[in-house]
Amino acid sequence: MSAELRVDRLVKRFATGRPAVDDVSFRVAAGEIVVLLGPSGCGKTTTLRCIAGLEHPTGGEIAIGGNVVSAPERGLLVPPRLRNIGMVFQSYAVWPHMTVRQNVSYPLRHRRVARAEMKRKVDQVLELVGLSEYAERPVTALSGGQMQRVALARSLVYDPQLLLLDEPLSNLDAKLRLRLRDDLRRIIKDAGVTAVYVTHDQSEAVVLGDRIAVMRDGKMLQLAAAVDIYNRPADLFVANFTGASDLLAGHVVERNGEFGTVEVGVGHRLSVWLPPGVRSGQAVSLAVRPENVRLGPFAADEQNRFTARVTAQHYHGAQTVYELAVLGGRIEAVELGTSLRNLVGSDIEIALPPELCWGYPKQESAAAE
Repeated sequence: MSAELRVDRLVKRFATGRPAVDDVSFRVAAGEIVVLLGPSGCGKTTTLRCIAGLEHPTGGEIAIGGNVVSAPERGLLVPPRLRNIGMVFQSYAVWPHMTVRQNVSYPLRHRRVARAEMKRKVDQVLELVGLSEYAERPVTALSGGQMQRVALARSLVYDPQLLLLDEPLSNLDAKLRLRLRDDLRRIIKDAGVTAVYVTHDQSEAVVLGDRIAVMRDGKMLQLAAAVDIYNRPADLFVANFTGASDLLAGHVVERNGEFGTVEVGVGHRLSVWLPPGVRSGQAVSLAVRPENVRLGPFAADEQNRFTARVTAQHYHGAQTVYELAVLGGRIEAVELGTSLRNLVGSDIEIALPPELCWGYPKQESAAAE
């Protein structure tokens, strides 16, 4: 039975330095998958380990299924074995001397489940992860992707109320990683379990998560659906970390609701989306994703239309990345297709769609670490 996870003002301090987790709060609804996304050292794995009970929080409260499992201010700390959680790690952590069935049934033997019920549950979960025909094989005869499926099956077989996954695909080669990534969401959803998944890989986060939480320096910067993370990043770091690598400096001339006019370069003006709090006269950094830069020609009334000079091109087969000099700076644009349409040194028309061009306070750092 899946359960709601509630994390309120979680803090984890180690001996020195800033907190590894700094006042983090979020909810995961029963049956929902939330992905913790961020660079190394951002606090995502420490958050997961606090939820699991493998790290002891310094402050805050964690509740699973309405039951508080961690509240250090009250001296409450439920040990991991009593939290009814499943956990899948980077390493497969399978027992090499056992068969697939023996590995998966181990948690049930530990819980003294009856033999007939154990067989039913193991058969059910092996079918769920696509390993029914491998049940009697030694795990050492399996591929890396299959061993990770064994680890997943073992974490699901006892019906945990919460599943925690710490970069479980990072040890697989690229092809296996893509294949298992696409299957993993289906398996978790079919199991009906609430899940928290940790990764630094944006494509994994988008494919797997119902919502994505972007973290940096121990703080949670934004928790939203992937479409909102990618189209309305909360700040410059979130935009840059998720691929908005084109940056231009400017200042706000005026603001009108969610949008404003920003002057860039020498007298060039753009209509852009502005987050709350950005005021007229404020210096901003404009962030745009290369794949959102449109290449002309355009109609005369196209917004944010400019002429750019192609300074370099990088042909990738199915797409071409152009480096462009425009608006007193340099940006990149991605063109899909197998043809090269624009030569180095040529002038082309580009457009920056106002709803996909975002202006953030300039003092923010965009470094993705």
